[in-house]
Amino acid sequence: MSVTLTPPINRVASRIQRIDVVRGLVMVIMALDHTREYIHKNGFFYNPLDLNTTTPALFLTRWVTHFCAPTFVFLAGTSAYLMGRKKSKPELSIFLLTRGLWLMVLELTIVNFNLWFDLTFSVIALEVIWATGVSMVVLSGLLFLPYRVLLAIGLLIVFGHNALDPVSFPPGTTADLIWSMLHRPNIIPIAENRRLLTLYPVLAWIGILILGYCLGPIFSREIDSEKRRRFLGWLGLGAILAFVLIRSLNVYGDPVPWAVQKSFLYTIFSFINVNKYPPSLLFTLVTLGPGIWLLSRLEEKKRSWMSFFTVYGRVPLFYFIVHFLLVHTLSVLLLLTDGVSWSAINFQNGTGGVMPDHGLSLGQTYGMWILVVLIMYPLCKRYGRVKSRSSNPIWSYL
Repeated sequence: MSVTLTPPINRVASRIQRIDVVRGLVMVIMALDHTREYIHKNGFFYNPLDLNTTTPALFLTRWVTHFCAPTFVFLAGTSAYLMGRKKSKPELSIFLLTRGLWLMVLELTIVNFNLWFDLTFSVIALEVIWATGVSMVVLSGLLFLPYRVLLAIGLLIVFGHNALDPVSFPPGTTADLIWSMLHRPNIIPIAENRRLLTLYPVLAWIGILILGYCLGPIFSREIDSEKRRRFLGWLGLGAILAFVLIRSLNVYGDPVPWAVQKSFLYTIFSFINVNKYPPSLLFTLVTLGPGIWLLSRLEEKKRSWMSFFTVYGRVPLFYFIVHFLLVHTLSVLLLLTDGVSWSAINFQNGTGGVMPDHGLSLGQTYGMWILVVLIMYPLCKRYGRVKSRSSNPIWSYL
């Protein structure tokens, strides 16, 4: 399915709003994970998904945020397709290449500073902005392929990359470095007292962004709204069903099989506890399925609550960078109010200055999350207005 016609402006705005609502919703949820990590007591030092030590509240607080990164990357691909309706393929390719490179630069500089508050950059983490940037660069070259070939590549990556899980290379070799960037999270020494964390190996994310791009034609004006709603609904439910069936087999799709636990609830937790680093097939199905299904429900009619999340969804990069800075700053202020001296806070040890046995309870952390989201609302609304009123193409990079 390849459509290059540009829909009327009012139809574009309506459909883009639905995409922005879903994107805004996951951006709000994303702030919960970052607030938990930086502000919850010992949040930086425990694994909330470890079934041997976690609680149901902690597990679900972390697990629900799994929806954020894949939805963010997937919809970045869809947005790329929608932008391509107003550009030629060479123009879109150049845009994706330059924007992807720009995102990679942002990850290495501003995003990493927000992570660690360390001007020496003793730790450099490659996370979701890096993965999105690399994926855009790859898509900039692949989008000239026929639609069916591009779709096949995306499906092959997403459904097939877990077959590569057993592959490894000797530590410290060039092959190991390349493989760590593509498929295996790793901590790589790159200089004295400097480490590179490949937290988001890019191969699977490339596949997710490609599939998001391939979903774009369903938003063509030639597709009836009801047909689009049914397609998205069945696609989302199909992904969820595929997750349940494949996970039940316990053979393929995630490096860690599920197992019966000490209670029925914890057995359910084991079943849905799938691998994010890198996103396994099952992780992708269980997170993108509900997101796509939600898009189908929003196709029906506009609801009053949608405008709230649209504010965040229209400026995702701005929200991501500023909210991270805000959360990290609040965590430092909490340390200072807790009697910790500035000189005692270490920003170069890979914790961003977060210290053990300091922080808030989980309930108080939820309160801080809501505060962060509310503070970001007027900032995002103001930024969105400025961005929408400008005709300068530089705003498409910001």
